Amino acid sequence: MHILTFFRRNLLILCAATALSACGGGGSDGGDGGNASSSSSSSSSSSSTSSSSGGESSSSSSSSSSSSSSSSSSSSSSSSSSSSSSSSSSSSSSSSSSSSSSSSSSSSSSSSSSSGGLSPIIEEGILFDDFSYSMSSQMPSNGWYVRSGGGGPGAANASWSTEYVTFVDDNDSSSSPDNKLMRMKATTEGESGPTVQSQVTFEGGFIKGTYAARVYFNNAPTHGSDGDEIVETFYTITPLNFDNDPNYSELDFEYLANGGWGTNDNTMFMTSWETYQPDPWVADNTSDAITADYSGWHILLMQVDDNEIRYYIDKELVATHSGDVYPESPMSINFNIWFIDGGVTAASGERGYQQDVDWMYFAKDQIITTAYIVEQVVLQRMEESVFVDTTD
Repeated sequence: MHILTFFRRNLLILCAATALSACGGGGSDGGDGGNASSSSSSSSSSSSTSSSSGGESSSSSSSSSSSSSSSSSSSSSSSSSSSSSSSSSSSSSSSSSSSSSSSSSSSSSSSSSSSGGLSPIIEEGILFDDFSYSMSSQMPSNGWYVRSGGGGPGAANASWSTEYVTFVDDNDSSSSPDNKLMRMKATTEGESGPTVQSQVTFEGGFIKGTYAARVYFNNAPTHGSDGDEIVETFYTITPLNFDNDPNYSELDFEYLANGGWGTNDNTMFMTSWETYQPDPWVADNTSDAITADYSGWHILLMQVDDNEIRYYIDKELVATHSGDVYPESPMSINFNIWFIDGGVTAASGERGYQQDVDWMYFAKDQIITTAYIVEQVVLQRMEESVFVDTTD
């Protein structure tokens, strides 16, 4: 594809997602809380980040130290502990997913000059995946574990399937015609029938930095009757080594399309965890909940600064947490979709739900904005980089 054509198509995404003044949106980018601090490893981007920072509006939400919201992966710690061996047994990667950090090693100056004035590309301390695979068996070669077997979270009879993680063409006309999405599914036939869920985990070991993903949430099932309490997520986590482990860490975006955990409507939970005990259930966390319809595309972003966690949805600050819930241990990066235990309806027949993920981006030890990350995704796509990991 001609580079100018590719840039113009991705600029449409940039305009829609960030309303940059360069796209005619007017005003400053907003800056995701006005934080422009970064580590020495991000020297190529610090000046651009500083120039783009500024105030943003914050959303009201209900906040509490709560035990009502279940951990996004309260038993995904078991999958995390097993994923190291699983990810090492990787399948051969397709040509679409074979790009590594070396494929994005062109200089910042050449990236900037070919990008029509966008910020320089960040070279060091980043993890980017465009999810341009053909099948989930290719993901382990890039460090992802696609979960299988049993265990929580989810319905008591649930299992996890690698076949429920697939890759589909992006039919959005504003995207590149070659763009793909990661599609994650969950199905159930009720409490007595089979329930199958899906999860992917990147075992990286991260704490401070900026975590972001572009995710499509769905309210309605793809087939079958509606009403099951489904959870669609983007989160980070460490294994729980024992009950009330003080070194446990977890940061969650969890969208409940049909309510649950004391709610009856579409609700987004932002939860930061100190620790928990699975049986009997005891949770030590801080959680904010927003009752709103979040179906459709959204950019989710978490900034983990020196002593504070900030959650943003589409550049809007929606929650700020600190204190005991600040993560103590390196975390993996995860997506999953699952049914709340006890929240499956008595309806007969199979019903299914899905969420899509366009890309995931992490900047280690760097606090950067939504708009800046979207620029970086555009630059990576211009470089035809589908996977980059320079976090080591």
